[in-house]
Amino acid sequence: MAKQNTARKSEARGPELVRAAAGAQSLDNIIHERLRLGIISALAVNESLSFRELKTILDTTDGNLSVHARRLEDAGYVTCGKSFEGRLPKTEYRLTRKGRAALDAYLNHMESLIRATRRHDNR
Repeated sequence: MAKQNTARKSEARGPELVRAAAGAQSLDNIIHERLRLGIISALAVNESLSFRELKTILDTTDGNLSVHARRLEDAGYVTCGKSFEGRLPKTEYRLTRKGRAALDAYLNHMESLIRATRRHDNR
């Protein structure tokens, strides 16, 4: 009986909204996390950014940025280059083609979820 009620409630919401809700579960979890989305977004509009620049832009700690940047690097979404400026180490990040494609797919997915939800709200 409870299954039937749940099914009826889902049908009442419209199949499009139910598909949108299910689609939300298939979002790219690597990008979907707030700080990683911030890193990817910042790199999408800049050729490269240093660790220090990202830290300032995102207003986060060294450890937090390091962990999330490493996750993006492990996924192949960003590259990390290390060099020295004078005697000071410099870490610089760039978005890869794979990262750009993943961001584009993520944004398209989010836009379709938003459209489906807005269409349902306007009924």
